[in-house]
Amino acid sequence: MEFGWAPEERDYRRDLRKFVEAEVPKEWIANPRQRPVVTPDDRTRTLSFNHKLASRGWLTSHWPREYGGSEASAWQHLITGEELWSVGEPRGPQYMNVNWIGPAIMRHGSPEQKEYHLREISRGSVFWCQGFSEPDAGSDLASLRTAAIREGDTYVINGQKIWTSHCQVADWCVLLARTARGEDPRAGISIFLIPMTTPGIEVRQIPNYVEVGSLHEVFFTDVQVPVSNRLGEENEGWQIVRDALKNERVGAPRWERAARMLDAVAIWAQREGRFDDPALVRRLGEAKAACEVARLLAYRVIDARAKGISTSGMASVSRVATARADRLVGDAAMEAYGTRGLIAGSAPDAFWWQALAAGVAGGSYEIQLNLISHQAMQLPAK
Repeated sequence: MEFGWAPEERDYRRDLRKFVEAEVPKEWIANPRQRPVVTPDDRTRTLSFNHKLASRGWLTSHWPREYGGSEASAWQHLITGEELWSVGEPRGPQYMNVNWIGPAIMRHGSPEQKEYHLREISRGSVFWCQGFSEPDAGSDLASLRTAAIREGDTYVINGQKIWTSHCQVADWCVLLARTARGEDPRAGISIFLIPMTTPGIEVRQIPNYVEVGSLHEVFFTDVQVPVSNRLGEENEGWQIVRDALKNERVGAPRWERAARMLDAVAIWAQREGRFDDPALVRRLGEAKAACEVARLLAYRVIDARAKGISTSGMASVSRVATARADRLVGDAAMEAYGTRGLIAGSAPDAFWWQALAAGVAGGSYEIQLNLISHQAMQLPAK
């Protein structure tokens, strides 16, 4: 893998940073942590930022031209993610649209789905949420029980999803539902693209420690969805979502946000005279090394994809390394600040809670370890 950036990539990062400095609130840039989930009050501002990004061809630059992209390299897309996550991800849930929802529709969608959804995503005009986890089917998605029963040209959906983010502003939901039951539970799952305004959908906010509005329960009661809203063939949703989530696991460059946070902590600790504590310096060094390991492992996945090489198991390795880096930075920040880090709303406090969630969001830490054992190490399943 080539470790140097091409001149055009360096130029793009420089131009994007100038754009971010001009368009992102200064208080966001000064505090290198993920911002709270977009609320209805923030929707207009977030959409405005996305439209400006899209107008420059930067929102979906790596997409094919026929779908609103410019066929830029995977590396330019990575640079976009790093720069925007480092200042709190001002795209809101758009990063999810760009990383895996759009590509899944490109690969498996009908011509009508591609024409409508990819145009809206590439314009930065739409927000999505994902209806995957259920009360008894969180990390084990194959156990989901939300059912979609076909009645002519319509599916009637009943069930419940939980831990869903971005519901407050989402226009559409990517929903996993069971359309058949058999010996292999993975063989009877289908994917549906559903407007959140569809009658029968009820959203309830779940109070939580991470951030207001980040988690919800979503109830589906006799929700009627046209067959034309199914993504891919009936009962073949498992493989579609499995491939799509490989993009999600390296699509959120949390290592960049963690590294920026760590740099800020180190500057503060040095100013406060804390660098005479060898234990703290060691902790900061370990966290810095973890951030760089996470970065390089993600780069390895991107490099393999750019060369058309199989990445089986590699995305999960990257995901585990990134969650570990988040946790080490959170711990280092708390150790550096001491009791001052416990003040609600302080940078260490906010980052530490986010670091806890890093081991669950995007696929739990333990499930990723299982995937690594099977896919990367070829160990037998028990």
